[in-house]
Amino acid sequence: MTTREWSASELADIDAAEELRIAVRRTDGSLRATVPIWVVVAAGRVYVRTWYRRDSGWFGRALGSRRARIEAGGVVADVVVDDVGGGELQVRAGVDAAYRAKYARYGAGTVDRMVADDAAATTLRLAPEQRV
Repeated sequence: MTTREWSASELADIDAAEELRIAVRRTDGSLRATVPIWVVVAAGRVYVRTWYRRDSGWFGRALGSRRARIEAGGVVADVVVDDVGGGELQVRAGVDAAYRAKYARYGAGTVDRMVADDAAATTLRLAPEQRV
């Protein structure tokens, strides 16, 4: 699946959104129900996480499908899902900082869970599909 870069306006709109709604694609291409999740933008890329890595729920289905549709801040896009939870420390640091800055008002207890090792291991990068 080919991807493209997010536009500056798409990134700004997604980053301004409180939550992103993700609908994971089934193997037949149809969409599952949407699920609201926190979303951050770091270094021009869009990231989501869950509390901990698991094979069930939206996260497990996203890992299996690698494709979804998102809605956030007026942006609707079909995306490719890339598991980067075990990736570079620099990426993790940027995503952690973005979660801390964006969701600080929820308090350290909540935000600390989203930047803990278990949550960081669930980091998914969402890249918009290139339409041909």
